[in-house]
Amino acid sequence: MPSTTRPSFPRQLSTTSGDYDLSYSPDMRRSLGTYGLTPPTVESYEVQTQRCLRLLAMKTAPIEKFQYLVHLKATNVHLFYRLLSENIKELTPLIYTPTVGEACVRWHEIWTQPEGMYLSWSDRGNLRKILDNWPHSVDITVVTDGSRILGLGDLGVNGMGIPVGKLSLYTACAGIKPDGTLPLCLDLGTSNKALREDPLYMGSRMPKVSAEEEKEFLDELMAALTDKWPSIVIQFEDFKNPFPAIERYQNQYTMFNDDVQGTGAVIVGGFINAIKASGVPVKDHKAIFLGAGSAGTGVAMQIVEYFKKEGLTEEEARRKFYFVDSNGLVTQDRGDKLAEHKVYFARDDNNGRQYQSLSRLIDYVQPTILMGLSTIGGAFNKDILQKMAKLNDRPIVFPLSNPSSKSECTFEEAVIHTEGRCLFASGSPFPSMEWDGKLLTPGQGNNMYVFPGIGLGAILSKAVSITQDMIYASAESLSTSLNKQEVADGWLYPDIRRIREVSVVVTRGVIRASQKNGVDRATELRDLTDEQLDAHIKKNMYDPYTASEYFGGDRVSQLVPSDLNSHTNGVNGLMKGVAQL
Repeated sequence: MPSTTRPSFPRQLSTTSGDYDLSYSPDMRRSLGTYGLTPPTVESYEVQTQRCLRLLAMKTAPIEKFQYLVHLKATNVHLFYRLLSENIKELTPLIYTPTVGEACVRWHEIWTQPEGMYLSWSDRGNLRKILDNWPHSVDITVVTDGSRILGLGDLGVNGMGIPVGKLSLYTACAGIKPDGTLPLCLDLGTSNKALREDPLYMGSRMPKVSAEEEKEFLDELMAALTDKWPSIVIQFEDFKNPFPAIERYQNQYTMFNDDVQGTGAVIVGGFINAIKASGVPVKDHKAIFLGAGSAGTGVAMQIVEYFKKEGLTEEEARRKFYFVDSNGLVTQDRGDKLAEHKVYFARDDNNGRQYQSLSRLIDYVQPTILMGLSTIGGAFNKDILQKMAKLNDRPIVFPLSNPSSKSECTFEEAVIHTEGRCLFASGSPFPSMEWDGKLLTPGQGNNMYVFPGIGLGAILSKAVSITQDMIYASAESLSTSLNKQEVADGWLYPDIRRIREVSVVVTRGVIRASQKNGVDRATELRDLTDEQLDAHIKKNMYDPYTASEYFGGDRVSQLVPSDLNSHTNGVNGLMKGVAQL
């Protein structure tokens, strides 16, 4: 084991640097010791944004734009987050899905600098000591073992792109401080033989460890993280089998799994609004899920909670779901051994009949809801969609698989084959379209609507655990966050450009749920009204336009020109340029 004794000089990561921002006045630069290290002009935020957008426009491939944004974050973190917050809708696909998928596949080819921590199987017994090498206090970490990256399979340490991108969204959407985030990748081997044999691969060249060995490693990791940072929030991401960790740690640590719980919550948020818009009583809904993996059953479990809150018993709620996997309808008498997460929803009322065909199953079930988490592109074809339209005045169609090439149908296909009557939300972004003289905008069940608020709510409440009620509160809060115009236009989700506002609503709901469950340690927040709590949340959100906490509080406000302490006008005029990216 190499020595982990820290050097006498302070270690810094380039990703936390904001010292070289051209918006700083000469006095600020002298204070920071950067005077003369940057060109002499003092630039407005708008000019800086124009330069960034022009540089982005010069890049032809999404992966090139991704690499430029990585470089920008490393060299000027505040400018990066100003750019991202002003153009969240346009830039998110470049820093996260779908572009991050290609970045992960090619991580061993494009890696240039440290952006997080890697902990390997060979490090067991020393994890706590290694964490001391991280130079900042951590509020939240996203951890993956790279074993199930976006439907791309086991990518080993190449999966680091996911925690890096996810934590950028935590900062952009909910204002969690950039240097309070820790991207964490576990190097526990990989089942990807091609990667193990690639000379550029940067992980351990060994097969994936066993489930028992992984559990042993995670036990040490969780204890080490909470010993180093007692109030840390731990988010699990893209583990092949997420359920053992959820069951083992959810009541012991402040942790959640976004693939299961976050995905479930964001879909429930849109689902609640779709149910209201459908005009069908809650008790009369039935859902077919194409895809019975952990994400699908995680979504269904969250919807079970919604049905229960609407007055159904758990058994009545469970019976609303029909799951279809590669072997057809999931039943108890199908003859194969079901994965543990499928057992809860396995049907026992099929009278011995097995259904392999989705079309035949729709005829049998006559569902009001069709959800896709199968990664089978085009599975909701013309025949399937027309059946749903024939059965329902407002069919609920949620093709949730990512990326768009794996989506069960496009928005255009859903609109055309349901004659514009579908209540639609997808996992991937699709453009708006005109139908019958009206502009229709698709909903996107993007986890970024909820996970930032779950994380910030857990941080601010100092929750000792993240309860099911806190997860559900994020969904319920999301469903209430639409403004009057969005409701009037029939949207299921709010405009993603309002994500900071939405995150405040979600964070408040999560904090209130933590208080209700008695898992909050920041008990002083219990006495705040909702308005006061919202103000407290906003006050504690990192703002890339001021970022005064980095350089000494009041001193900064005296040094930075007043016109740079507020958002500059005219940025919206740049959106046309971004749209062409």
